[in-house]
Amino acid sequence: MVISQDQLAHFNSLKTPFYFYDTQLLERTLNFAKSEADKYGYILHYAMKANVNDKVLQAVHAHGFGADCVSGGEVQKAIDAGFSADEVVFAGVGKSDDEILTALSHDIFCFNCESIQEIQVINELAAQEGKVAQIAVRINPNVSANTHAHISTGLKENKFGVNMSEMDAVLEVIAASKHIKLVGIHFHIGSQITDLSSYKNLCVRVNQIQEWFVARHVALEFINVGGGLGIDYYNPEVNDVADFKAYFAIFAEFLELRPGQKVHFELGRSIVAQCASLIARVLYVKEGETTNFMILDAGMTELIRPMLYQAYHKINNLSAIGTTLASYDVVGPICESTDTFAKGLELPLSKRKDIIEIKSAGAYGEVMASNYNLKTLHRSVYSDEVSVVI
Repeated sequence: MVISQDQLAHFNSLKTPFYFYDTQLLERTLNFAKSEADKYGYILHYAMKANVNDKVLQAVHAHGFGADCVSGGEVQKAIDAGFSADEVVFAGVGKSDDEILTALSHDIFCFNCESIQEIQVINELAAQEGKVAQIAVRINPNVSANTHAHISTGLKENKFGVNMSEMDAVLEVIAASKHIKLVGIHFHIGSQITDLSSYKNLCVRVNQIQEWFVARHVALEFINVGGGLGIDYYNPEVNDVADFKAYFAIFAEFLELRPGQKVHFELGRSIVAQCASLIARVLYVKEGETTNFMILDAGMTELIRPMLYQAYHKINNLSAIGTTLASYDVVGPICESTDTFAKGLELPLSKRKDIIEIKSAGAYGEVMASNYNLKTLHRSVYSDEVSVVI
């Protein structure tokens, strides 16, 4: 997405910071993901933790996605947004009793379970409600995602999932649980995965685990392989839609299914990350002894990823008209030294009130915003409100 002069003029008239959503890009991404998945009969769930903006959810639902939720609040939000309960999956390593009861009250499709004790608790609560809960066991495949350590989830040292060494005990508990029905197995190895060989390795491991279930005469209706497909944060204008074609083809080639078995995916970042930018304004340009500081009115309260993961987001000065460059540490207003978007970033000479665009903020941007320092949470703006050049 390239911002037009009309768009910039509109931005100048608005109070910053705000999130700007390119609804056309979102539509294009959803269409591509769904069409590539449909080639193989794959079932897609949108990982709501990435973004729960109402307009985003409306678009996702309209394209036939289900919902992948990690809290009772997300389950309720999905239902309120129009997702059918039989499209809703509830994952998460720490589901509270109240959250489980919320999901049971809606008769959701499936709980992705991550421990023996969780299965026992769901069985007890389902019995209390006179229901049978469908579950998938999240298995830790011990497959590296080759991603940032903070967003790796499939190794044995991570808190997620059940290890294969526990699976005999898991099956014993399920067999003794009259209000539990095992319908699938679930995997998720991490997030922002750009090395697709990680998914090939996951397929090989899932095939081995399937054989383990077959040997014990346990039939599984589906395999949920999670999500985690990464995006190109460095070249968001060129690669604005993730490579869903190659992604789904990996599973079609290497995942061995049993007759009638379905494959489910849980995609979040790759669906929404590129469709939004954080728009901020320069408050001050401060000359330091060793660097220049570009101080914005947006900070970690609007986009925490650079502070939390040392994540890169491309930054543009939309107001700059010259070609002379200067080096800036681009920082926010929050009283934390980590409130920094970039260090030593070469940008055109910048001044107070310039409009700054921080790209690829559609995932883990607005949804993770806070009012720390009692900062005001700002509105979202959508491309179909004003003209934009794609």
